[in-house]
Order: sequence, then C-alpha cells, then structure tokens
Amino acid sequence: MIFGESTLWYLSRATGVVSMVLLTVVVILGVVTAGRRRPDGASATVAMGIHRWLSMGMLVFLITHIITAIVDGFVNISWLAVVVPFISEYEPLLVGFGAIGVDLLVAILVTSFLRHRIAERNWRFIHWATYGMWLIAVIHGFSFGTADQPVLRLITLGCGVIGGLFASWRVATSFADRHRRTEIAAQEWS
Repeated sequence: MIFGESTLWYLSRATGVVSMVLLTVVVILGVVTAGRRRPDGASATVAMGIHRWLSMGMLVFLITHIITAIVDGFVNISWLAVVVPFISEYEPLLVGFGAIGVDLLVAILVTSFLRHRIAERNWRFIHWATYGMWLIAVIHGFSFGTADQPVLRLITLGCGVIGGLFASWRVATSFADRHRRTEIAAQEWS
C-alpha cells in the first residue's frame, strides 16, 4: 500500500481547509473589486487576475477534497451525492450542504466563463450566489470539523468572521456610481 490507512482522510481534510481559506480570499477579492473603494487602473487588473487565479486554485483543492473524501471509503459518500443534495448515506444534511455549494460553484463558473456572452445583470445576479456558496461552505466545514480537530474549526470560524465582515461591508456600502450602474444593467446585451 502506497498510502497509509488514514492518508486520504488527512488529505481530504487538508484540501477542504485550504479550499475554505482560498474561497474566503476569493470572495474578499471579489468584494474589494466590486465595492465602492475598488482599485482602478493597473491595480484593478492585478486584483482581478489574482481573484481568477485563486479561484482556479481553490477549484483544484476542492476537486481533490471531493475525490479523496469519496475514494477514502472511511464513510460512504457516492459520486452522485456530490451534486444531488441530501441523498448521501453519510450525514445527508452536511454532505447535502456541500452538494449545494458545488452546484452553485458550477453555475458561477459557467457564467463566469460565458460572461462576455450573457447580459451583465444576469452575470451579476448569478455571481451574487457566491455569498450563499461561501456561507454554505463555512457551515459545511465548521460542522464537519470534529471536536478533536479544533484548529480546523478555528480556521473555518476565522474565515466565517473575516468573510462575513467583508460581505457585510459590500452589501451595506452604497455606490457613488449607482445611477450609472443601474443604466448599464438595464441595457440589453447580445
């Protein structure tokens, strides 16, 4: 046996935590680049580039997290339970939250890749689902963090607090250019 009996279990936990941290950083960068005090010029380009690359990195860690959780076999999670919420034999509610998060992530990714082909307001509407996906990931990660792993729970809790502060700031902040944004959102895009 190449791996020890618990190697995949530890790899699944580790990639889950890294996914949570990266997702939180991606959400924060999204908040900053969309907010009233967003960067402009070259710094905006750099921020968006980092946002995109970290999103892809998070995706790699998340896929590894999912694969290792299923292949490990310590608990019974089917491939279908990854995308269909609440059908898992193991912890149907918590795995179901993970499945909802995956489904939202797929919608966000697809519309992000097609952003230049869909209306801006449609892209924005779907991209707002990122907040829900992130919150579901926090619940999923915190609930699965076991009592003998307080560091994992603390990291997830930290992500929840920091991400929650930035998301609250984003929702509460008014835009200096709100009128212009409304005009642009109302336009039909082909």
